[in-house]
Amino acid sequence: MTTFVIDTDNNITAFAALEDALNHRVGSTEGSFSSEKELAKLSAAWPISRFVDVWNAFAGVVPFDDLKPVKKFTDRKTAVGRIWKAIQALTPAPAQHAAPAAQKKAKATKQATATDGATGAKGAREGSKKAKVLELVRQPGGATLKQIMAATDWQAHSVRGFISGSLTKKMGLKIESIKREDGERAYVLAQ
Repeated sequence: MTTFVIDTDNNITAFAALEDALNHRVGSTEGSFSSEKELAKLSAAWPISRFVDVWNAFAGVVPFDDLKPVKKFTDRKTAVGRIWKAIQALTPAPAQHAAPAAQKKAKATKQATATDGATGAKGAREGSKKAKVLELVRQPGGATLKQIMAATDWQAHSVRGFISGSLTKKMGLKIESIKREDGERAYVLAQ
């Protein structure tokens, strides 16, 4: 039976055996569950907004390409049921640890090249310019136009077009343009 572990950053990891899950437990681990009922019990004290955070952390990420981010859940039962159904795609190979299903947005693209994506769109291929841009805009404080240009070897108009077309329109991500304290304009993935 697959055992899932969730940590305080809403990362969900699947393990083939309970022993593997127990060996994995570290300080930031919040708990483990093997059924929808156990997930409901574990999450009983969570504010309803945390379910949205958990869902949106993996919605659109491979293998969850077809899942759309949500703004709210109507109730806990619906949230637990949808999350439980979605994470069934994480069934790990025997004796191997699965990659985290959900990662905190600031860290999301360390592996994002193979596991990134967004609403209804394919994920970014490892080492691709799309993956690099996603990694940059997910950093705290985002990334400036110059940083993205340096990482991709694109001209400014190409970067702006990519953000508008590929990330915003095709992938459905919300990218905000903000002005940093140092006066630089930066692109940030909105939550």
